Amino acid sequence: MFTLWGILQLLRVYPGRLPDLELMFNCGDQPVIPSKDFRGPNASPPPLFRYCSDEGSLDIVFPDWSFWGWVETNIKPWRSLLQSIKEGNKRTKWEDRVPYAYWKGNSNVARTRIDLLKCNVSDKNDWNTRLYIQNWVQESKQGYKDSNLENQCKHRYKIYIEGRAWSVSEKYIMACDSMTLYVRPRYHDFFIRGMEPLQHFWPIRDNSKCTSLKFAVEWGNNHKDKAKAIGEAASNFIQEDLKMDYVYDYMFHVLNEYAKLLKFKPTIPPNAMELCSEKMACPATGTCKKFMVESMVGSPSDELPCTLPPPYDPLALHDFLERKANSTRQVEAWENEYWQSHDL
Repeated sequence: MFTLWGILQLLRVYPGRLPDLELMFNCGDQPVIPSKDFRGPNASPPPLFRYCSDEGSLDIVFPDWSFWGWVETNIKPWRSLLQSIKEGNKRTKWEDRVPYAYWKGNSNVARTRIDLLKCNVSDKNDWNTRLYIQNWVQESKQGYKDSNLENQCKHRYKIYIEGRAWSVSEKYIMACDSMTLYVRPRYHDFFIRGMEPLQHFWPIRDNSKCTSLKFAVEWGNNHKDKAKAIGEAASNFIQEDLKMDYVYDYMFHVLNEYAKLLKFKPTIPPNAMELCSEKMACPATGTCKKFMVESMVGSPSDELPCTLPPPYDPLALHDFLERKANSTRQVEAWENEYWQSHDL
């Protein structure tokens, strides 16, 4: 529902500027259009939009519903939440934050998260982590008093780890000034591919999380200025490049470019349901209505959408991807050297 709401708000930002189009959208977690099934010059994969994809899939990535509010978890729309997290960052200086890695979430959605919990502090080991299970049912009964994201920027390091697929938590974690410890992902959303290891986050191995996390925190506490700079770079990226104006611009361009590829004239099918912002918001109640009203676009943009840059030159794209891979390899080399010297 909030994905439909978001598209309606795009039409209010840039009225009359999107062509008629027809699209398919899948709100499930994982991509379903494998690229191996559509090879050759005459291949014709079905264009399917969703919130994430991976290297082996052709699903088209699109901003997720939570940019307009996540009602089920009482997480506010992105425009206001982003400002709240920015204010929350000011409450505790990076140097004064808890010098451990923090994660709080639902561990039941994926095996990799259950594996992460093995890295929690115990009588036998201290992996420099502080990990907490989030019980959303209990939180809802308590009025979500322990779930304000702007109050969760108190540790020097925050862990990002996928769930069933990519996780909505990604942007919330990176909006903190804390250095993000990014467990090697399989999936990507629409913005993460523009961010780089060692510049915006610290890569963590998925097959040996505990030792990787412990080393990352040790490195950060011994290189405070560099760790702080990585956290601030990610936060600045999220605050500036992922603000709602640019989210709408991404939506505008991806739908416009998609529409150019249609080989037929879209028409309204029989029995179609017509939606408009008022028709959705007026009968809504409670938090749903609150978030719709809060995220509703009040007037068209005074500016045109940002200019769509040209496609990457193949050589430049190769260099960019190689630089990212080299940064990850550098971190793993440092980590190997560290544990060899500590006789793990």
